[in-house]
Amino acid sequence: MQNKGLIKVFAILFGIVSLYQLSFTFLANKVEDDAKVYAEEKVTDNDARLKATTEKKYLDSVANKNIVDLGIAEYTYNDVRDKEMNLGLDLKGGINAILQVSVKEVLKNLSNDSKNEAFNKALEIADEKQKSSNSNYLDLFFEEFELLAGDTKLSDPSIFGTKALSDKISFNENNISVRETLQKEINSSIGTAFEVLRSRIDKFGVSSPNIQRIGNSGRIQIELPGAKDIERVTSLITSKAELQFWEVYTNAEVLQYLSIANSKSIELLKDTSVTEKVKDTTKKDDIDDLLGESIDSTQVNQKMLFSYLSPMQAQISSTIGYSKVIDTAKVNDLLKRKEIRDLLPNELRYVKFLWDYKSFSTERNATSDDEFEADEIVALYAIKSNRNDVAPLEGDVILDASQVYSQLNKPEVSMTMNSGATKAWAKLTTDLAAQPNKFIAVVLDDNVYTAPTVNNAITGGSTSISGGSMTVAEAEDIATVLKAGKLPAAARIIQAEVVGPSLGQESINASINSFGLAILLVLIWMVLYYGKAGLYADIALAVNILFIFGILASFNAVLTLPGIAGIILTIGMSVDANVIIFERIKESLSKKKGLKQSVEEGFSVKGALSAIIDANITTLLTGIILYVFGTGPIKGFALTLMIGIATSLFTAVFITRLLIDGAVNKNSKLTFNTSFSKGWFQNINVEFLKKRKIAYVISGAIIIGGLISIFSIGLKQGVDFKGGRSYVVRFDQDMNATEVAETLKGAFGTAPEVKTYGTPNQLKITTVYKIEDEGQEVDEEVQSTLFTGLQSYLGETSYENFKPGFEKESAGVMSYIKVEPTIADDIKTSALYAVFGSLLVVFLYILLRFRKVSFSIGAVIAVFHDVLIVLGVFSITYSFMPFDMEIGQSFIAAILTVVGYSLNDTVVIFDRIREFAGIHSNWKYSEVVDKALSSTLGRTINTSLTTLLVMLAIFLFGGDSIKGFMFALIVGVAVGTYSSLFVATPIMFDTSKKEEKNK
Repeated sequence: MQNKGLIKVFAILFGIVSLYQLSFTFLANKVEDDAKVYAEEKVTDNDARLKATTEKKYLDSVANKNIVDLGIAEYTYNDVRDKEMNLGLDLKGGINAILQVSVKEVLKNLSNDSKNEAFNKALEIADEKQKSSNSNYLDLFFEEFELLAGDTKLSDPSIFGTKALSDKISFNENNISVRETLQKEINSSIGTAFEVLRSRIDKFGVSSPNIQRIGNSGRIQIELPGAKDIERVTSLITSKAELQFWEVYTNAEVLQYLSIANSKSIELLKDTSVTEKVKDTTKKDDIDDLLGESIDSTQVNQKMLFSYLSPMQAQISSTIGYSKVIDTAKVNDLLKRKEIRDLLPNELRYVKFLWDYKSFSTERNATSDDEFEADEIVALYAIKSNRNDVAPLEGDVILDASQVYSQLNKPEVSMTMNSGATKAWAKLTTDLAAQPNKFIAVVLDDNVYTAPTVNNAITGGSTSISGGSMTVAEAEDIATVLKAGKLPAAARIIQAEVVGPSLGQESINASINSFGLAILLVLIWMVLYYGKAGLYADIALAVNILFIFGILASFNAVLTLPGIAGIILTIGMSVDANVIIFERIKESLSKKKGLKQSVEEGFSVKGALSAIIDANITTLLTGIILYVFGTGPIKGFALTLMIGIATSLFTAVFITRLLIDGAVNKNSKLTFNTSFSKGWFQNINVEFLKKRKIAYVISGAIIIGGLISIFSIGLKQGVDFKGGRSYVVRFDQDMNATEVAETLKGAFGTAPEVKTYGTPNQLKITTVYKIEDEGQEVDEEVQSTLFTGLQSYLGETSYENFKPGFEKESAGVMSYIKVEPTIADDIKTSALYAVFGSLLVVFLYILLRFRKVSFSIGAVIAVFHDVLIVLGVFSITYSFMPFDMEIGQSFIAAILTVVGYSLNDTVVIFDRIREFAGIHSNWKYSEVVDKALSSTLGRTINTSLTTLLVMLAIFLFGGDSIKGFMFALIVGVAVGTYSSLFVATPIMFDTSKKEEKNK
């Protein structure tokens, strides 16, 4: 081998750089471990929120302190943290969300809220069609408008031909041209939204946040690994930051209307009357003082408005009533009904009802026999709106905002207004101060943050947002969103994945265990099978692992659980490369060639190198397609797979060669086998082609059985393919999934899908309840409904501790996934593109490499064969397997990995067939094929067994979330090994005979 010195220098330098980069991860972990110990010592009451806050304070205190001094350079904790290897959500916890900026709202804003019938109808239909279409919203709107508008153009003054757009859209301009202008305006709005969100996230304080636009779809992906306060994050990224100042009606001014509305609601809710006595779960001792005389639900059989809303009667207040959080949707529905709105007196004609930004809990009722915490209660306000629903003063007048402390040392948000707003604010507060009992509400994104009495005029151009229970973090977040500016349109979460830190830590522990066991098994096997040569391969393997992690750390790549699976898969491929080389060397030695010549031949292009390169390229192509079409953890898997292919190729070919050449030059005896493996797979001569008809029958029967199951039983689609919400909930005791499903049927209307997830005290609960409804409040309502339904199993767990995020000392939501139907269809389509795209690319590569269509046909049919069998196995077994077997993005990643592995195996065999055909041109082609298959059998079985050992280690000892993924890989590798011998090669042989006949 030439340039040995250069390769040595490169390997040593690369190794040093990798160790250097990884050292930052170890140093950062040490500081973070110290922070955890500090928090544990300071907080002794298991308050997870307080522990997280204390931990963050510790890290903030050491952020700029030097923790490393190399003599030539010093590093603070912040420096080290920026250079550490990033962990994904499944290992660190946090949130990954895709936000959809409302293109509909952008269009409505551009049209100045046009009332044109065709325009609004087209928007409405586009809304509905987008749920099941991959087209972007503007295209759908444009198609519908063309059908509905007749002679009316988009440039009509009633739509976009407005004064505000006169410099961009001219009167009577054609629709195509207007559409191009609208697309530019939409792109600009999305760009603004992206910058606003990035500004907010940069101030949030998590390490390695990731935010990126997804094409021109109006979607923005946000990933915040390590975020624990999920509720706070969600509020921060979805807040439109629309600040308004409104006068409010007092409870005395609306009480009579509410009483009339309550009477009317009895008539409207007759169909939902209850026939049994309903026990009042509202804690009278705690809230009677707030509500005055409340309705006793133990005396009411007929549902009414006051069954859900307790009016405030005790004193004059800006609050008009209180409701349980879970009942707010019902109150909203009743107060918006036309029959009830028609009862409004003239002075309340334009009233709108808004909730407080924050709920509160009452204390446990000591006299009650019920074993549960009180419900979350939230206040309702009546806002004095107007015909155009325009506030007297809005937030775009704010020049600056910051978190400060009030005179009572409570956190609040101080705001400074511009000169024009200062005058308007002075006039508004002067008018209200002149009247008794007048309140003004500060409203942010349709939530009331404070509604104080106006006693004096405010003339200095400043004001504040405060609340009795406002925390410092909440005040900081409000200041952040106000300073960053408001979003040009609402952004809602259409896909979200939340992993709690407890589950993340468990995944890290499981990953380390499975990773360590897998490595150990491979190392032992290589030494057992190849002796000293196997030890050299092990050294190369260790260097390979160092290089992979070093590259990940150097480029700040994100390591995920599937990413670890990708690394372990590349370990199998690295071993495969060494196995191919060693088997070729053994072949040369069996032909009585010298050791040095045999080593030269084994590492040459004519020896093993050609097959290794072909096999790695096919897998690399699969990885590239997976990276392009995948999202989140799948990208992590694809990235580590691609990095691993490059490093394993280098270490297997060059590092192993350096070590073996060194041993050969020292006259060391290398036999490439041991007393344990001597004689294995020697002088094998199996007539594979004579058995191909039996193989066809077996494969055909298995595939037909699988297809029957797929079309009759179907496949269990995950929420990322069908839409829905999925919660992993941990309990303090073992649970019965069937019983819990029946219990939740009452809460959700229909029974959700409930299955044991990992341990007996952990359940995965999947529901489509209200998945079609939009808004953050719907997510909160569904979560609250789940908590209420599970309350009898949760013991002392409060709703606050039940929510995802923070460390879990007891029962609660460990992880959560939500996917709206709109994006679920897009994900499914992208997955199909990925599968068929990979097959097409590989077909073309094999055709280019082997110059025969028969090779491509054999390889692709074998891959289809493998995919269909894996799908069939999942369809037949998902109902009784003790782990999750959903068909989702991770399953597609597994399928594409199976495709890559199967092709890897097939290409190695095809390469040997091509080689034998060139050497033994006087043999029958059937004999060439059989001899080639027999000569590679040792390599095929050895590699497959090694890979299966690795995968079994991950499957048995890895995290629960990866078991289905690994099961698909195990089935795929077993089937792929079989198909490369009994499907791909026989089909290649049969089609090549037809090619010859057609010539």
